[in-house]
Amino acid sequence: MSVIDGQVAPGPGGLCQKGWTAGELLRHPGRLTTPLLHGQPVSWDEALDFVAARINSYEPDEVAVFGGGGLTNEKAYALGKFARVALKTSQIDYNGRFCMSSAAAAGNKAFGLDRGLPFPLTDLRGADTVLLAGSNPAETMPPFLRHLEGARLIVIDPRRTPTAERATLHLQPAPGTDLALALGLLHTAVIEGVIDKEYITSRTSGFDEAWRVAAGWWPERVERVTGVSAADQRAAVHMLAGRSYVLTGRGTEQHASGTDNVSAWINLALALGLPGRAGSGYGCLTGQGNGQGGREHGQKADQLPGYRKIDDPVARQHVMDVWDVSWLPGPGRSAYELLMADDIKAMLVFGSNPVVSAPRASGVVDRFKELDLLVVADFVMSETAAMADVVFPVTQWAEEDGTMTNLEGRIIRRRKALDPPPGVRSDLELLHGLASRLGVGSKFPVAPVEVFEELRRASAGGLSDYSGITYERLESEQLHWPVPSVDHPGTPRLFLDEFAHPDGLARFIPVDHRGPAEPPDEEFPLQATTGRVLQHYQSGAQTRRIGELLAAVPEMYVEVHPDTASRAGLASGESAHVVSRRGTVTAVVRCVPSMRADAVFLPFHFPGDGRANLLTNPALDPTSRMPEFKVCAVRLEPA
Repeated sequence: MSVIDGQVAPGPGGLCQKGWTAGELLRHPGRLTTPLLHGQPVSWDEALDFVAARINSYEPDEVAVFGGGGLTNEKAYALGKFARVALKTSQIDYNGRFCMSSAAAAGNKAFGLDRGLPFPLTDLRGADTVLLAGSNPAETMPPFLRHLEGARLIVIDPRRTPTAERATLHLQPAPGTDLALALGLLHTAVIEGVIDKEYITSRTSGFDEAWRVAAGWWPERVERVTGVSAADQRAAVHMLAGRSYVLTGRGTEQHASGTDNVSAWINLALALGLPGRAGSGYGCLTGQGNGQGGREHGQKADQLPGYRKIDDPVARQHVMDVWDVSWLPGPGRSAYELLMADDIKAMLVFGSNPVVSAPRASGVVDRFKELDLLVVADFVMSETAAMADVVFPVTQWAEEDGTMTNLEGRIIRRRKALDPPPGVRSDLELLHGLASRLGVGSKFPVAPVEVFEELRRASAGGLSDYSGITYERLESEQLHWPVPSVDHPGTPRLFLDEFAHPDGLARFIPVDHRGPAEPPDEEFPLQATTGRVLQHYQSGAQTRRIGELLAAVPEMYVEVHPDTASRAGLASGESAHVVSRRGTVTAVVRCVPSMRADAVFLPFHFPGDGRANLLTNPALDPTSRMPEFKVCAVRLEPA
């Protein structure tokens, strides 16, 4: 084991601090165990009857569903089907839109297929160099680090994170300049002769168009824009020659230019000849418990099971046949647009806490107050659940069967370990109960294995084909999708022969730097960026209820360079206001000498006036519809 910021991090086979404390939530005194109607305990029948009656009073597209990237594959699949078959609404999306949607969009453009890692995690152990763009796995998923122990690390992050402390080379660009840096590295790779010309010719298309943009981003120009020295740019490129991987995370994706940012990193990887070769590649590190599987089976506004596009007539007919329906709604709104839509009258939220996690969170609170009906399924009283008209208590991870799909596309069995408390039901039972009252209960089984069997048929022939996977096979086999038949061994390594475009070639996507949607100015001279800490997870609704984790990080804080704090009249340990055009956050100052003087950092795990997302900019990426969480203009004031 090793120590990260004073906390024990896992060695091989270990758990992080969040992992070894997770069991405390199973019998937490704050656990929800009975449905609540307007804050009062009621029976399941009363709560279900109330919700169904209200749903029947609205037009289909006046009812919305907001899902979660932590739901099992079975629940994500059932939720997408429930929205389109039981509710007949097009209005469904999920919090994964805030997580990996930019990487998914860029991966589809470049490769014709999006899977977080198109190779097994264990392949990373043979790498000479791994570049991490906007990822801090030392805090976000410490067990992952054991796969990087033999590699030189290039870490790209505006902060000196615990991951950056381990790096051979830390590049520290100004927030919002990731794309300029990626273009500069591609420029340097070409000029320094590090690119793989044979690979570019035989396995890709579009290089010339991408190079026309990158040709204008020579290292010294990039240094002026990003703050990363030309020497460090050249060093990074030469480190990547050989058995290397380029991995992206939320830091480079959660921007209004997030899809272009990731496309630029993929362009670099393609120029170096990395993707589709054993021992090298490009990948995206997922951010939620079922971040990969949660986006494959239909809880995203534009998708049907198997990664099918909802506006594809052939895909629609296939799914309609499996579901035995004659009609399906079309694509709906993306997550933030859905949360803020003023024509939505009822919202059903599963496995998410958007009151804390959505950008410009105060606007989401105001919009939720205007809803006729807010329904939340959760196992603790999250900030969103506290606003709900109806709260349903549902099972946790140890209390249910199902499957998850990890970042490498490997399907994992989740086995029930214990019974839930009396009064608690699974999300599948909740959906069945509502569907029965809406006249289609027979289409919504409650046994996870039955749902999975239907998911197999619905995904058959799709990009993420699960049709050859069974619960029985998962008892003894490690299967990576696609698995198109029961005798197929699975596909741990994609693209070794060809990419998923019809011509088999990967695509360079020409992209150019345009900077953050909200640059700093005299009124708001600093740039705020957000992220996780080791002890907490997402909105903190779970981890803030675990004593060990809360004791370690009990309150909202802001990391500031000492000189920046001094100019604002602040010292370490004092309370500050961080102010943007959208709101004000109260936080304790932490002076960190390694911070850039033009930037501040806030974790996004805290509620109330400590919500980092009171500040963040909801400007959306035009392709992925990802909000710009990772940079906004702010100022510091004494509280």
